[in-house]
Parts: sequence; structure tokens; C-alpha cells
Amino acid sequence: MASYVAPALRDKFETLSSELKDCILERNVRLNTLQDLICVLEEIVKEGES
Repeated sequence: MASYVAPALRDKFETLSSELKDCILERNVRLNTLQDLICVLEEIVKEGES
């Protein structure tokens, strides 16, 4: 499965750093809403804390 970023969310997604975007896209996620993006970012933060 390839990651998907909804067109309505693409502008916000593009403001992220290249490294962070790559990290998100490697997770094979579907980002349809801002809440979807926030959840993925929270997961990344939690992994960084462990």
C-alpha cells in the first residue's frame, strides 16, 4: 500500500520538512483529514520518546 495525502491536506503537508514528510510517507498511511496527520505525528513523537 502506498501512502496517500488528500488534495485538501496537501498544502499543510508540504509545509513539513522533507525528512518528516519522508518519515510519514514510509508508514503507508492515508491522510484524508488534518486529524489523520496529527495522529501520525503523535505516533512519531511517541516513538522518539522511547
